[in-house]
Amino acid sequence: MTEQQPHRFERGTDGPKVIVAGLDGSDSSMRAAAYAAGLARRQNAMLALVYVQPVMTAGAALGVPVSDATVEVAEDLVSEIRAATERFSDAWDMRWEFHTFRGDPYNGLVTAADELKADAVVVGASESAGHRFVGSVAVRLVKAGRWPVTVVP
Repeated sequence: MTEQQPHRFERGTDGPKVIVAGLDGSDSSMRAAAYAAGLARRQNAMLALVYVQPVMTAGAALGVPVSDATVEVAEDLVSEIRAATERFSDAWDMRWEFHTFRGDPYNGLVTAADELKADAVVVGASESAGHRFVGSVAVRLVKAGRWPVTVVP
């Protein structure tokens, strides 16, 4: 016969420590970032917001200043995040960082999650009809099976 220990309640000790949220400015990614922020706040985790700057060689060949445009998108995203953080700073006590990586969205998020030692990844659902055939970033992240992935509609 074994002696049973009384059940002790633990609060907030086993959750994720780093949550990566992919952000590209789309409505879906903004909802994913908000969801990830709430999760990070409740779990006392670090929220790493990640923007992947696309590498568009075709645009550069046509003389389009692609690098300048993607840097501007990243700066706009940081401004939006800072404004939202200031609005909720009294109610939310959470840690967050903003990171940019270069490449295609899938490989950029994989690199970010690896380098930041993510325990979870949160992304928005694809808004592109073509992803039904090719596969969205979210589906590819889930299939990679390296982290728990939450897909926010």
